[in-house]
Amino acid sequence: MTQSRHVPVMLQRCLDMLAPALERPGAVVVDCTLGLGGHSEALLARFPEARLVALDRDKEALRLSGDRLAPFGDRATLVHAVYDELPDVLDRLDLPRVQGVLFDLGVSSMQLDEADRGFAYAQDAPLDMRMDQTTGISAAEVLNTYPAGELVRILRAYGEEKQAKRIVSAVVRERDKEPFSNSARLVELIRDSLPQAAKRTGGNPAKRTFQALRIEVNGELTVLERAIPAAVTSLAVGGRIAVLSYHSLEDRLVKQVFAAGAANTAPPGLPVVPERYQPRLKLLTRGAELPTEEEVAENRRAAPARLRGAQRIREDAE
Repeated sequence: MTQSRHVPVMLQRCLDMLAPALERPGAVVVDCTLGLGGHSEALLARFPEARLVALDRDKEALRLSGDRLAPFGDRATLVHAVYDELPDVLDRLDLPRVQGVLFDLGVSSMQLDEADRGFAYAQDAPLDMRMDQTTGISAAEVLNTYPAGELVRILRAYGEEKQAKRIVSAVVRERDKEPFSNSARLVELIRDSLPQAAKRTGGNPAKRTFQALRIEVNGELTVLERAIPAAVTSLAVGGRIAVLSYHSLEDRLVKQVFAAGAANTAPPGLPVVPERYQPRLKLLTRGAELPTEEEVAENRRAAPARLRGAQRIREDAE
């Protein structure tokens, strides 16, 4: 087990951002992306009066973090769920409102480090990429069965891959000979199909394709589109939300939800803005905050992180 998997990204900044809402007795904080429990453990330790509800769709992550959080006893409630199921989870626990919500949208380092999960392009592994291995279709099935046009759309939309057509035509040609099953063959095919100039920029040339497949397999952006507004709605007035994202698609989505919540929605020209049009969120970050150079030097997985935060300042208009 490598040490790198235990380093939560921008941990101190997340704790400080949520602190004003979590220092009150009886506060409830939701970690929507439990992973190996690094952020959750720190939340429970820093806020001894708070109760934690933590969600993860990965049963192995729940098992490992359950051991890690066992010393906190019944202050921690761990739930097998995808984060857009937050309203149902809180309903079942009879928690209508919470004081804090944290999302860390990075792929868990456990998933990257476990060779048989197929998330990492740096080692050969079965092309699976499902965060919950009990349900859904694998990355191999996506590659082997999706029509070419749909694969191009996914690589462009989710991987921002400029060479999507080139890569997909090679995939379609090769899958007709033999279906894809392992990551090394896909990585090699991507390298072979890209022009020289494209190989010289932006790290491993397979990175964007792997990101696109992972997002498709796990429905990540669709889930996030539902999850962020649901989390904002679950906040009590004074409650705070912090979201760590790792690529521009996620960050843009978070930015849009926060900006809409912080906007005045009154029709133009009103001399006085009625209560129901007033903003319900106050932004806690100017733009997205980045990790420090020191943190990136210590934990390379922090490099792409972008942190945004907001505070609930009023109820929804009736």
